[in-house]
Amino acid sequence: TSSHTRVGILNNPSSKIKEDNTAIARGILTAFLIQNKSNLKSFLSKLTKEETAKSLAAGTKIAKFIIPGMDGDTFEKKYNTLGLDIIKTHQMFCQEVLKLLPGQMAVMSNGR
Repeated sequence: TSSHTRVGILNNPSSKIKEDNTAIARGILTAFLIQNKSNLKSFLSKLTKEETAKSLAAGTKIAKFIIPGMDGDTFEKKYNTLGLDIIKTHQMFCQEVLKLLPGQMAVMSNGR
């Protein structure tokens, strides 16, 4: 609701980090890296739906969920090369610095 609001995501998975169980997390991170604000909001809304999660878990490729206006080729290249190290780094930060338990959620705020 404000042009002064910023949103970021830190992943804190509760299970072993593998390619097949991080599709949504990697999709979100990829979108944050390469999409503009309007495409990002629309894509995240689509990606975080329950039916999308079920479809991805069943083996649907993430490219199916790319929205009009997104550069699908750039998204897919970045998504496919993102790797799991960034999610592992997020997990370590959440658990070692923020003292969260595996899978525990939190909201962090650093407002003015």
